[in-house]
Amino acid sequence: MTERTVTTRRVPPTQLAQHLRDALTRLNRRVRQARPVGDLTVTQLSALTSLRLAGALTPRELADVERVQPPTMTKIVAKLEDRGLVRRTPHPTDGRQVILTVTDGGQAVLDQFERARDGWLATRLADLTEEDLDVLDRAAEILQRIARG
Repeated sequence: MTERTVTTRRVPPTQLAQHLRDALTRLNRRVRQARPVGDLTVTQLSALTSLRLAGALTPRELADVERVQPPTMTKIVAKLEDRGLVRRTPHPTDGRQVILTVTDGGQAVLDQFERARDGWLATRLADLTEEDLDVLDRAAEILQRIARG
């Protein structure tokens, strides 16, 4: 039986932050590029995803979540609504407002995008060793904890 020596390497937090940010940015860019053929923009897809996660939002709330100006969100929502991906319903307490929700068609589009992205990533992960997969599983848990914190 061979004994394994573990070397502890201390990377300064600022250097690790830069390394992680760069890796996550590049991975996110590649995952976003792995999408089914379609004419939805990244911005439209992001707004649709935010609506699904929230359940329902006013256009102003969606603009705030997406960090865009309300006139920009109005254009995004109009395009999503034209495609039948988003539904407007009257606000229950404020007649001047509407509530936006994802339609079944919008949900189907999001599911299709997720399958394409997950498929791309799963194919890349399949080439890794069990040890690498274990490390990534642990790293994913830690990154989730950081994101929630």
